[in-house]
Amino acid sequence: MDLDFFDIGVFLAFIGAVVGFSIVKSRRGKTSEDYFLAGRGLQWPLIGFSIIAANISTEQFVGMAGQGAGSVGLAVSGYQLLGAVTIVLVAVLFLPRFLRAGIYTMPEYLEYRYNSTARGIMAFYTMVIYVAVTITAVLYSGGLTLHKIFDMDITKAIWLIGIIAALYTAWGGLKAVAWADLFLGSALIIGGLATMVLGFREIGGVAAFFRISADKLHMVLPADHPEIPWTALVVGLWIPNFYYCGLNQFIVQRTLAAKSLKQGQLGIIFAAGLWLIVPFAIVFPGIMASELYSGQLTTSDEAYPMLIRNLIPAGLRGFMFAAISGAVMSSLASMLNSACTIFTMDLYKRHINKDAPQRSLVTMGRIMTVVFVIVGCLIAPQLGHPRFKGIFHYIQEFQGFISPGILAAFVFGMIFKRTPASAGVAALILNPVIYGLLFVLFGDIPYFEQTGISLGEIAFLNRMAITFAFLIGVMGLITIFNPLSKPKKMPVKEGIDMKPAGSVIWLGGAVIAAVIVFYIIFW
Repeated sequence: MDLDFFDIGVFLAFIGAVVGFSIVKSRRGKTSEDYFLAGRGLQWPLIGFSIIAANISTEQFVGMAGQGAGSVGLAVSGYQLLGAVTIVLVAVLFLPRFLRAGIYTMPEYLEYRYNSTARGIMAFYTMVIYVAVTITAVLYSGGLTLHKIFDMDITKAIWLIGIIAALYTAWGGLKAVAWADLFLGSALIIGGLATMVLGFREIGGVAAFFRISADKLHMVLPADHPEIPWTALVVGLWIPNFYYCGLNQFIVQRTLAAKSLKQGQLGIIFAAGLWLIVPFAIVFPGIMASELYSGQLTTSDEAYPMLIRNLIPAGLRGFMFAAISGAVMSSLASMLNSACTIFTMDLYKRHINKDAPQRSLVTMGRIMTVVFVIVGCLIAPQLGHPRFKGIFHYIQEFQGFISPGILAAFVFGMIFKRTPASAGVAALILNPVIYGLLFVLFGDIPYFEQTGISLGEIAFLNRMAITFAFLIGVMGLITIFNPLSKPKKMPVKEGIDMKPAGSVIWLGGAVIAAVIVFYIIFW
């Protein structure tokens, strides 16, 4: 796709306005709370759009649409639809605990509930996953999209995205990220829906699409499906969703920055409602691309870029370029801000410079933002290798090395007040061991494929479920034989309005009802 001067002007004007506005809005922040938590002053519209913009990136536009174009079809929407249900539960069950404790990061909560060892382990795990998996994957998928649509060199595209995102993230922290997300989130939703409409027109209309793609329009797949078997809907799919929506720093951080519990809860419900758009704006177009351009797709990850490349009319290319680039930058900026928050507050301040002044913490956050971008940009081009089986699979598979253990430590500790620190630490330490063993024995390891040695394959969501169940059993046994003499007392931060949103129940119920209806229609 060629860009004329008008398209380039639209792109530069949009990105320039977003970056400039976000930097201006965040210019007064001086303390670590200002930089990492936007001064705890975010209100619900900003929280909602920021969660959506952080969540929906080329991980979805490339990876999720690619899964839709491949063997998974519409069922890949389960990540977002069940995520909408999960995040509603997070608003009611998790957020009040986190805000009351006044935490900066999710690992910090584990120190209050268990001990500093649990905090350090989770912080280390999170840093590794952010740098090696999520930040790198977003950079690669963004570069791939710009390469396929606009013929940009993929390495140059990766560095362009990384530099722009690092610029406003390093300067303004979470407040800059949140204000940028307000514009970028709106653009990506508009761009996704516009692509769906163009796809419907190209394929012959809505009725033609449902007739031609009927075999891909099922939310429930057979039990032996290698990616999302129906058995994963019972347990497996809930593990990454609860981890991602309720315990993942780059999603939860904007709710920790809420002005009050009410604003945080309403922001989460707003985001849950927007998540319901994902099947239409991302997965439907991916399925359309598989029908329209099946002979031209080298890999399923090329589905969405191919659709845009062939359908987008002249004059709107600059906007789509900006919307896609913005989708990448918003997610990348959120991950960078969260990664530097965890490094600064959980590792640097705790173990390197315990008496660090506020200015030093902000400076360290900015330095690590740049470091993480450089590392991610260096690694990202390697993810195009076929062994990773698509970017969405890569992200979900490797998060299984930490997500069941983190979820077990949080949830079990919340429910059973006398769970000792040793139980939480055991869950965190054993997670990569157990999941790694299952990954080697029952995963799709290339070595086993070449030698013919195999014990059979278990879908990674089911491996997550097995790992989670094992860890819950271990924590239960430790608690039975070595319970706390009395429950640990959690801290209470003064000055936060903890009055809940009165409408959260019925608004959340409406979101859950919409998900149920969607599953019924596309069973």
